[in-house]
Amino acid sequence: MDWLVSMPKVELHAHLNGSIRNSTLLELARELGEKGTIVFSDFEHVIKKNDRSLREVFKLFDLIHIVTTDHKTITRITKEVVEDFAAENVVYLELRTTPKRNDSIGMSKKSYMEAVVEGLRSISNLDINLSSDDFDKCSSTNEKKIFVRLLLSIDRRESTESAMETVNLALEMRDVGVVGIDLSGNPTIGEWATFFPALKFAREQGLSVTLHCGEVPNSVEIQSMLDFLPGRIGHACCFQDQEWRKLKSSKIPVEICLTSNIRTETISSIDVHHFAELYKANHPIVLCTDDSGVFSTNLSTEYALVSSTFGLGRMELFELARKAVDYIYAGKGVKMELIKVFESVGRTLEYN
Repeated sequence: MDWLVSMPKVELHAHLNGSIRNSTLLELARELGEKGTIVFSDFEHVIKKNDRSLREVFKLFDLIHIVTTDHKTITRITKEVVEDFAAENVVYLELRTTPKRNDSIGMSKKSYMEAVVEGLRSISNLDINLSSDDFDKCSSTNEKKIFVRLLLSIDRRESTESAMETVNLALEMRDVGVVGIDLSGNPTIGEWATFFPALKFAREQGLSVTLHCGEVPNSVEIQSMLDFLPGRIGHACCFQDQEWRKLKSSKIPVEICLTSNIRTETISSIDVHHFAELYKANHPIVLCTDDSGVFSTNLSTEYALVSSTFGLGRMELFELARKAVDYIYAGKGVKMELIKVFESVGRTLEYN
């Protein structure tokens, strides 16, 4: 684990609110309990527990939705999440979140995202690059501890109009590191046709698009999503043979979230996870955490799971991490800087 923590890594599928620290969630829940907003004892055990059942996972998500409704909390969570990823040597992070509106406190989708950006800028002990493709023009001596890019999520409960609002906000905030759009939320809610206009517009305007795809069996939607040819897809758990063939022929990168898939019971056990099939087929894949706080994991642990389950050695794990650079949504300059980081570590591995 020490070596896996020290290895540079790329995280491309991390939900901001699902990555909240247990200690922070406990503190915020206790405050809400004192205010009478929630019954703290109803949540305390679930927060302190690491191996949560699916029912407990959903209960935790319910609590997170309650506590993440003000600007100050969003700023704090953002700061802590990035610090946690940087602490395990994640050198590039794409953080996704659904812009929220809370009229009772004057929170708009834009002010929510401004609170996220404030959290990134408040980190004093890290050198964080937030610019968009402007970094392409920087010199190679301008090294960064961690590159952070933002994906704005469209929730499947939203209307076409609301989804378009999120896309327009993403376009407006490109100068602070917003690089793309994510479609996520309860996979049993909403229709692909509702979100297609906004996603198509996003791509036409130069934004990258990733889709939560195949979290539940839905052949019609999966086929439509693959036909859309997004930049990446997340999960891909419930594909049939025809969809696997289509995915592999398209070479669409897959964001693999092992612990998440097991905890949510979309995959029965890790030894039958589709990671193995995609890895053997040399399909583009990247290991991710999904919701590191809710699922009590981190990116180093995900690599350890792959090693112990599928027998990958150090060089294979390193190559898996290095190839993830090819699938990021940042510009060419950022990719070049990341390649240098991995090349430096790679030479050390070859020497040893």
